[in-house]
Amino acid sequence: MNKTVVIDVVGLSANLIGEHTPFLTAYLKNRYMTPIKPLLPAVTTSVQSTYITGKWPSEHGIVGNGWYDHDDAEIKFWKQSNHLVQADKIWDKAKQLDPSFTCSKMFWWYNMYSTADYSVTPRPQYHSDGVKAPDCYAYPASLRDELQSTFGQFPLFSFWGPNANIESSQWIADASLYVDKKHDPTLTLIYLPHLDYCLQKYGPDFSKIQKELTEIDGLIKQLVTHYEHQQAEIILLSEYGIQPVDRPIHINRILRNEGQIAVRHERWYELLDAGASKAFAVSDHQVAHVYFNDPSEQDRIEEILQQTPGVAMVLDKTEQQAHHIDHTRSGDLVVVAKANSWFTYYYWLDDKLAPDYAPLVDIHRKPGYDPVEMFMDPKNPFIKLRAGYKLARKKLGFRYLMDLIPLDASLIKGSHGSIDTPKEYYPVLISSQPSDTAAICPTQVYDLIWKSLTRE
Repeated sequence: MNKTVVIDVVGLSANLIGEHTPFLTAYLKNRYMTPIKPLLPAVTTSVQSTYITGKWPSEHGIVGNGWYDHDDAEIKFWKQSNHLVQADKIWDKAKQLDPSFTCSKMFWWYNMYSTADYSVTPRPQYHSDGVKAPDCYAYPASLRDELQSTFGQFPLFSFWGPNANIESSQWIADASLYVDKKHDPTLTLIYLPHLDYCLQKYGPDFSKIQKELTEIDGLIKQLVTHYEHQQAEIILLSEYGIQPVDRPIHINRILRNEGQIAVRHERWYELLDAGASKAFAVSDHQVAHVYFNDPSEQDRIEEILQQTPGVAMVLDKTEQQAHHIDHTRSGDLVVVAKANSWFTYYYWLDDKLAPDYAPLVDIHRKPGYDPVEMFMDPKNPFIKLRAGYKLARKKLGFRYLMDLIPLDASLIKGSHGSIDTPKEYYPVLISSQPSDTAAICPTQVYDLIWKSLTRE
C-alpha cells in the first residue's frame, strides 16, 4: 500500500490561508483544496470518527464529544476508549488486504485500546491527593517512555486551558516524526490542535491570531517537508472551521426556569442532577442534546426551544434521521444554534451557587463543553499573581485548586458544530487529488484516504 499521512489542522478554513500562512499559500499552487460540508455535529470526536470509518454518527455512535449515559445516569465527556466507536476503522480494512500494513495514530481521538499499531493520546495522572499531573498514554506502552525521555513530558497544560499554545502541537509533530523514522507506518494520522484555541477565543480576527497562523504554518511546513522526502501521499484537512459568534445561549437555564432541572445542594453550591431532572441539555459548542426523563414535557419544551433566540433547528428523533445523527446516544431533541450563537452548559442562576468545578479546567466533571476554560478571569487584576501562588503551592507539594476560570461566556468569539455555516468557514481538504464536486461530504474523506492508500 502507498505510504500516506493525514494531518488534521484543527479549525483550518479557506478564509485563514493568506499572508500569514506563506508555506500553505505556496503549497496550494500545486495542490487541490476542496471544502468539506460540515458534519452534524461538527465537533472533534464525531468528525474524526466519520473520517476513519466512512460512516455517519447515526452508524458509528459518536454523536458528540459527550452524551448522557442512560445506564449510569451520568453525563460523560471526552472518554477515550476506541471501543465506543461502533464501526470498523480504515486501518482494519487495510490490514485485511495487506498484512504488512501499519498505522500510527498520533493524538486523534478514541486512541486508547484501538487496533492501531502505534498511538499516543493525552492522559493526565490523577493522584489520590487531587493533583492532576501532565502525562500521555501510548501503545505500545514503551513508546510513552521513549517519547517523554526524548522530547520531555507531554505539555498537557499547553494542550488545553489558559496556557494553550504551540508547544503541544510541536510536541505532537516531533513525536509523529519520531514514530515515522523508527517504524515507518503505512498510514499516519496527526492531530494539530493549535488554531482551535485562538479561534474560539477571538474568532477570525487577524489582528489577534496572526501569530498563531504563522506558527501553525511553520509546523505544517516541517511535517510536509519530512513526508515529501519519504515520498508519502500527504492529505491536509480540518474537522471544522470556526465562525464568529456573539450570542451564548444558556440552554440549561432556560430548562431550569421551566422547572425541568433538578440540582443537589452540596456545601455552598449546586450540582446538576441529570438522573433526577425532567429534562436537561448536554451542550457541545453549537449543538445541544436534550434528554427527557419525563417524556410528557417534550412537546412543550420543544416549542419553547424553537422560539429561543439564536436557535436554528430543533430535531426530534425522526427529524434527526435526515441529518444522520439519530442514535440511542443522541438526545431526544438535538438543538442546533444559528451561525452567530453557541450553547453554554451553565445551569445555575446565581454565580455564587456555581459548582466548585466551574472556575477550573475540568473537562470530565462539567456536564457540557466549556470554552471559557481558555481564559483566566480578566476581571481580577491579580489573577496572574493568584496563578503564580497556586503554582508555587503545587511545586511545594501542597493541595491546590487552579480556580482561575471566569464565568463569563461573552468572552468567546468563535465556535463550531452547526451546519448553519457560511462556506468560507467550511473545513477543507488539501491533497494532490482533484475533486469533481464543489464540496465533498464528510463520509467521502474516508474514500479519499482509501484511494491514497491503494492508488485506486
